[in-house]
Amino acid sequence: MLILLAGIIVFAAIVLLVLGLTTPKESVLDARMATLRGETQTIDFRVARVESMSTRVMAPLANSIGAKLENLLPSKWIGAIDTMLVQAGQPTTLTGFLVAAVICEAVFVSFGVLMILSAGSVTQTGLMFLGVLSVFGIMGPKIWLSNRVKHRQKEILKSLPDAFDLITVCVEAGLGLEAALARVAEKVQGPFGEELAVCLREVSLGKLRRDALREMSDRIGVPDLSTFISAVIQAESMGTSIATVLRVQAEQMRTRRRQRAEKAAHQAPIKMMFPLVLCIFPTLFIVILGPAGIQIYQQFSSKG
Repeated sequence: MLILLAGIIVFAAIVLLVLGLTTPKESVLDARMATLRGETQTIDFRVARVESMSTRVMAPLANSIGAKLENLLPSKWIGAIDTMLVQAGQPTTLTGFLVAAVICEAVFVSFGVLMILSAGSVTQTGLMFLGVLSVFGIMGPKIWLSNRVKHRQKEILKSLPDAFDLITVCVEAGLGLEAALARVAEKVQGPFGEELAVCLREVSLGKLRRDALREMSDRIGVPDLSTFISAVIQAESMGTSIATVLRVQAEQMRTRRRQRAEKAAHQAPIKMMFPLVLCIFPTLFIVILGPAGIQIYQQFSSKG
């Protein structure tokens, strides 16, 4: 019992340590990124002095461990994780994610070992439990990152039709494409507005507009946005009317949104079948047939 309690305490302490290391804090880099997006951010340097121990010791240690892990792991896997981090909005750095993944794996393995030691003997069930915890510790961080990417892309996908309509209206009213994108970046809230602001800031710093748009498309990773940007770049290079292309793309985007809504509506009955069969129908059977079953049992018992 004492071993189990100690294991729980160690597990909670390591989880709190991971949360403390991965929680984003205001820094000079955050301020520079906010300035690049056109935002204003103030930094309290007195807080940085209070946290000088973590800044001078823990951060370089985590960076060095993450750099060694980055060199040991396959480059293809590292590239995939880096792409997912960019598409997720860069919640943490690559080295920070690798260190957090290693700590998560160590936490689950340690918890499994403590559970086996608390049982008093090594059994096949305990080893299987340890193996499941190890797999979950490896896959858990990547699953979290994938869910974050999907959630961000879903938010961007929801805001695209209205943003495209606003861009089309602005261009048809006489504004240029950059001015229309700037207006959308001001009006649209969420990740898409932030990405547009970063794209426009890069253009103002001297990058070509088509290159900035392509990089924004790569950072987001939504196929509908990639199609829209490719059509705009092609129309600009061929000298055709951008307003006409924007109108067609906006109509296609609304059509895709309606098709996605119809698809979700058709999938709803199938998704509702599982909770109905597993959760609702058994309780209904108990409520409806329970009294009848009790009466039948009482009658048979009285005759016997």
